[in-house]
Amino acid sequence: MPLDAMDGASARGLSEFRVDSPAEVNAFLRQIVAGNVLVQLSSPEGGHYNTTLWTADAARRVLSFAAQANDPGLQRLLESQEAVAVCYLDLVKLQWDLHDLMLVHGAQESALQARLPHLLYRFQRRNSFRVKPLGSPAPAARLHHPAWPGLELSLRVLDISVGGVALFLPEDAAAIEPGTRIEGTRLELDVDTTLVVTLAVQHVTQLHSESRGVRLGCRFARLAGDAERLLQRFVDQTQKRQRLLSL
Repeated sequence: MPLDAMDGASARGLSEFRVDSPAEVNAFLRQIVAGNVLVQLSSPEGGHYNTTLWTADAARRVLSFAAQANDPGLQRLLESQEAVAVCYLDLVKLQWDLHDLMLVHGAQESALQARLPHLLYRFQRRNSFRVKPLGSPAPAARLHHPAWPGLELSLRVLDISVGGVALFLPEDAAAIEPGTRIEGTRLELDVDTTLVVTLAVQHVTQLHSESRGVRLGCRFARLAGDAERLLQRFVDQTQKRQRLLSL
C-alpha cells in the first residue's frame, strides 16, 4: 500500500520507522545503487516490475532505474497514479512511495525516472538470529525448480535462522522470482540435521559480479514442531562454534 494513502492513525503508528533526514535518505539510496540491489516496484492496480537503481541524483532530486521499455508490468506501473518501491539491505527492508514516474529513452537504453523521495521507511526484516553455516560439506537445499518441475537443484545455504534461509542461485540457473513458494525443499544442514520445508521467496539480491549468482532470501512458510526444534539446535550449535573460533 502506498504510504501516502494511509490514514492519520496508521501513519502515526509508522512514525518510529520513518527516515526523513536528507543525509540518511541519500545514504540509503547510495547503498542501493552501490550494491546493485534488486528493487521491487508495484502499484495497487497490479503493475509490477523488478529492477535496479542506476543513480540517485540528490542535486536534481531524480532517481533513475534500469528499464525494459516493452515490459507489460512496467507499462501497467506507468499507467497507475500510485506506486511503491521496496528493497532489502541485509536485515533491513526499505520502502518509499514513487512520484512522477516517467520512462525516458536514450540512444542505447531506456530508464525509468522518479522524484527522489524526501521520506522512506526502514523496517527490521527479521528478528531471529541467523548464522553462516560452518564445515564441509557445505549445507545445501535440494529442490525442484518451481517453473521447471523436472529440474532438480542443489543450492548452497548462505545463512539460516529459525525464520528463514538464504540460498545461492548460480547465474546459469533459471531465475526464481520473489513471491514464489517452493514445496518439498530438503535442507541438508549436517549429518544429524535434515529437514523438509516449504519456502516462500521474499527477495532476490544481486551479489558482487565475481560471485556469478544471486541471493535468494526465503522465509519458512511451513515448519513443523520437530523441524523447528532441530533447526534451533543447529543454529545454537553453529553460533557456539563461531564464538569458539573467534577466541
